Amino acid sequence: MRFTATDGTVLDGELAVPAGARAGMVVCHPHPHYGGSMHTPVVEALFEGLPAHGVAVLRFDFRGVGASGGTHDGGDAERLDAAAAVSRLAAEVDGPIVLAGWSFGADVALSTGPARIAGWFAVAPPLRFAVSPQSADPRPALLVAGGRDPVAPPDHVRAATAGWAATSVVELPTADHLFLAERAQLVELAQTAIRSGCE
Repeated sequence: MRFTATDGTVLDGELAVPAGARAGMVVCHPHPHYGGSMHTPVVEALFEGLPAHGVAVLRFDFRGVGASGGTHDGGDAERLDAAAAVSRLAAEVDGPIVLAGWSFGADVALSTGPARIAGWFAVAPPLRFAVSPQSADPRPALLVAGGRDPVAPPDHVRAATAGWAATSVVELPTADHLFLAERAQLVELAQTAIRSGCE
């Protein structure tokens, strides 16, 4: 499927909408300079796991990745991509939409706050450039940190978000940055984020 950001960049994505979808999630992928795309493992786990729980999922490639147009912009214009994905999913889902991401994609998600979203779900956010719209926003943000993750260690994530409103950090002690053995737990936590956005 294709959709267009507000600057005219055409993006490539995939959409899974179960019958009677009660909510939705947009999932942003890791840094493209390190192999990130919409087909990386955490994104794949959420895309494949959530529809069975009544959640529609849209995953997409940021500009300059795969079949998406444009060029990589270090996280700035990628915010337009995330916002466009939310708008596209909103055309399919009446219920709450959570904006999610993994690693670089988590930072992009946390830096993007369209009115249509009910909250955020961020896996292993490095918090290198995120200027969080929800730092004073009542919408909930659920952040997941791996206890063995050198990129986004739990202490760093907790310290960097200590002043954020409505934000919680969950640590998965055995996880590293890839969360290869914890993907089922991430699907469960994503559902928690969606429920929080419904309250």
